[in-house]
Amino acid sequence: MDHHAVRNVEGVDPHLSITRSSAASPLPLPPVLLLHGFGSSSRQNWLDTGWVRYLNEAGRSVIAVDLPAHGDSAAPEDRGAYTPSRMRADILQALFDERVLPLRDGDPTSGVDIIGYSLGSRLAWEFGATQPEIVRRMVLGGPGTADPLADFDLDGAERFLAGGPPPQDPTTADLLRMAQAGEQADLPALLAMVTAIKTEPFDPQAAVPRMPLLLVAGDQDDYAGGIEDLRRWAADAAVTTLPGRNHSNAITARLFKDAALDFLS
Repeated sequence: MDHHAVRNVEGVDPHLSITRSSAASPLPLPPVLLLHGFGSSSRQNWLDTGWVRYLNEAGRSVIAVDLPAHGDSAAPEDRGAYTPSRMRADILQALFDERVLPLRDGDPTSGVDIIGYSLGSRLAWEFGATQPEIVRRMVLGGPGTADPLADFDLDGAERFLAGGPPPQDPTTADLLRMAQAGEQADLPALLAMVTAIKTEPFDPQAAVPRMPLLLVAGDQDDYAGGIEDLRRWAADAAVTTLPGRNHSNAITARLFKDAALDFLS
């Protein structure tokens, strides 16, 4: 499993951690980019849950990127490093560094497929809409039309971290719990990311990806509200529902893995 850092974008080095895991017997298909959720990491979302091994054994090579202040990536002091547009630019640079080529007729290995989860799905939706020349297909896990990070109660979270009462907003409390549970959690940096995301709230209708999409969510996932709207807005999208799963445990569902692999094949 190759592990290294991406080069700088626009003069500022984000020190992102990139992990590439190649299939022993690769199929003539593009690599799969994995984008994790808020407060998580590539290891937590994709390695420890068996996704990387599952994809490799099925002949798919994997590129996993830790977002800023997550996993093994650095936590930049520049708040601008955490805006969704800047993170997407860094992801694009990571793909260039990994020698991912734009889609080309007659070359089934060109381009990239993407599997994103939660915040990773939001970034993937926007990335696919703005970089259609490089993205072949996408699987978005736990997607919704709302933007819980943009609506996050920063003041309430900061009071809680300073020893005050828990935030009254249940979504903020839940996201804060996710952040605290993450490995090597850097809470000040994660709150800086929330502040940056508030400047660019998610607007899924502003830019809609046109490549084939599979939208996957548990039937108990409160964060996936509006998933049918996403399906309707996209030109070529399908929905898979995971029975008995919520936003926290959908990532481990075998049905999720099987549906994603079948769709990307």
